[in-house]
This record gives sequence, C-alpha cells and structure tokens, in this order.
Amino acid sequence: MNNTGLFSILIGGLLVNNFVLSQFLGICPFLGVSKKLNSAVGMSIAVIFVMVMATAATWPIYTLLLVPADLGYLQTIVFILIIAALVQLVEITLRRYVPPLYKSLGIYLPLITTNCAVLGVTILNIDGGYGFAQSIVNAFGAGLGFLLAMVMFAGVRERLESAEIPQGLKGLPITLVAASLVSVSFIGFQGLFGL
Repeated sequence: MNNTGLFSILIGGLLVNNFVLSQFLGICPFLGVSKKLNSAVGMSIAVIFVMVMATAATWPIYTLLLVPADLGYLQTIVFILIIAALVQLVEITLRRYVPPLYKSLGIYLPLITTNCAVLGVTILNIDGGYGFAQSIVNAFGAGLGFLLAMVMFAGVRERLESAEIPQGLKGLPITLVAASLVSVSFIGFQGLFGL
C-alpha cells in the first residue's frame, strides 16, 4: 500500500508527473484540440470527467473482481471497455446539451476512448499501489494537469498565429517546437515533494 499523502498525489498529477508534459501521454488531443482556448478547456473537462469516473469504476473492478478471480491479465481490455462506455456517455451528453462544443471537438471526442493518458492513469493507479481515495485524487490531479497543459499550449498557439514565423517552420514544425518548450518548462517541477 502506498502511503503518499493526498495533497502530494494531487500536486504530482498536476505538475510533477504531468501526463502530457512529463510522461508524454495524451499527445493526440494535446496537439489536435489546442488551437482554440474554448475547445481546449472543453476537451480537458471531458477528459477530467472520464479519468475520474474511469478510475472510480476500474479500481474496484480490478481489486474486487479481477484479482480475486485471478483474472488480472484482463485489466487492459476491461479498462478500455469501461472508458469507451464513459466516453459514449460524455459524447451523448455534449451532443444533446452543448452542441457547439460537441462540433468543435469533432473526431477528438471519441478518441478519448483510446487516449493513452486516460488508460494510463487507471493502470498507473493500480501499479502504484494506490488505495481508492488516492486513485481518485491521482486521476483528478492528472486531469487537472491535462487541463493545465492544454490551456498553456492553447495560449502559446494563439500567440503563434500572430507571430512572424519563417516559412520552413510554419505549421506542424513550429507547433512541435512550441510543445517541446512548454514541456521543458515542467522539468523544474521534478524535484518538488520528492516525487
């Protein structure tokens, strides 16, 4: 059992072990949906919801069903099915109640199902030996870290639109350079709380 405090877990997920900028998980929506701030925030809220709900569902299923039945090897398949069901719930809800956000997220919304950050947080909670409360806090912190990365990068990309960029760097090259610089800014958090 991991005895890490809840605050340390939250800060770890948000800054130190940021899934996007430190562990490089969830890069597809990071690059694809971060062009505009409103769609970046909307995607991030959907990811936070799916991360927390997936953790709330997968931790007890793994701990109370799969492990006692000696079926731990099925964790990835079971976790992906749970995440897919939650993403469908988010997609139906957004289509019905927030159509502009649903349209702006486009193909990236169903891709949350295969977002390695969402699957990663559920598996890393198990591998880290976290209890249920610690797992929920870690998922929430990881989701907030995803939000932070998306908002920061959306701001950078909006600034890039008005900047004079050499012809050879326009488009994807400058986007990748900017992403790497934002990622490097998180190296300073590596010593925080000894995480």
